[in-house]
Amino acid sequence: MDTESALREIDAFRDRINAALAQLPLPKEPDYLYTPVRYALQGSGKRLRPILVFLSSQAFGADKEEVLSAALAVELLHNFTLVHDDMMDRDEIRHSKPTVYRQWDDSTAILAGDGLFAWAQEFICRVKTNTLPAICAFNKAALMVCEGQAYDKEFEANYTIGIDQYLTMIEKKTGALLALCAQLGGILGNQEDFILQRLYSFGIHLGIAFQIQDDLLEIYGDSETLGKGQGSDIIAGKQTALTILARRTSPKRWQSALTNSASKPIEDQLISLKEFFTEIGVYRQVVDLADKYFTLVDRDLEVFPQPGRGLIKQFTDMVARRNA
Repeated sequence: MDTESALREIDAFRDRINAALAQLPLPKEPDYLYTPVRYALQGSGKRLRPILVFLSSQAFGADKEEVLSAALAVELLHNFTLVHDDMMDRDEIRHSKPTVYRQWDDSTAILAGDGLFAWAQEFICRVKTNTLPAICAFNKAALMVCEGQAYDKEFEANYTIGIDQYLTMIEKKTGALLALCAQLGGILGNQEDFILQRLYSFGIHLGIAFQIQDDLLEIYGDSETLGKGQGSDIIAGKQTALTILARRTSPKRWQSALTNSASKPIEDQLISLKEFFTEIGVYRQVVDLADKYFTLVDRDLEVFPQPGRGLIKQFTDMVARRNA
């Protein structure tokens, strides 16, 4: 399949998810709960996770109606994590608009996130094929995401954290959900356990590559395209691939660069950090690290049967080329 045709098909999956989210049978009351839930789902998200559910399920010949329920479940789960993470990290912008806690308050964000998680459970329970394995995989992934967020919070301002600990954190926080998306296609397509394990590996590697790439975009991306504030992770003392490798490559210069940029406006801080990471070679190291995991993703593609594999390859290439 050529790139243009693949992108049209991927866009069609995204449109189907957006339409289904807009038609969710959410009650109108209590307004305190459901207005923020609707607000969270109206963002201009990329819907990469539910699209991967569609692609994997299509490759393994799963029932289309069941796929929609599973895809909605993972998108609702993803939005639950965003609402809570934004509040925990005090991030103010998500999908080019105020985050839920900023639009309302912390209590509203907690309840809206809880509601999204409950609705995610509602939809994964609608899967009729291999229902119990689907629910088990879903809840395992949800717990791993929580573990990843716990590591993320534990690691804040801890300058002893190394790259291996960072990779463990993002494997759980980002990789687990993408692994679930790939696995759900195999579960709904009645695949054996060894195929499910290979799908899990594919998703983990894609998630790690995605998060390393996200660390780069946090500094080198365009804020308007990203739809969220830049530099907030580093300012908050979070561990990213860039900061860990900068600390390892040139610890004294990294501390000096961090101190010197601290009093500057955020735009000037970003310029200084870009120049510093490039100058000491860390930008190149992180690009190479992301490429390493994208190479593993390409290897893992063999688990998908033809002709579905070609479309999934186009999808992973699109992720690798993304600028937001």
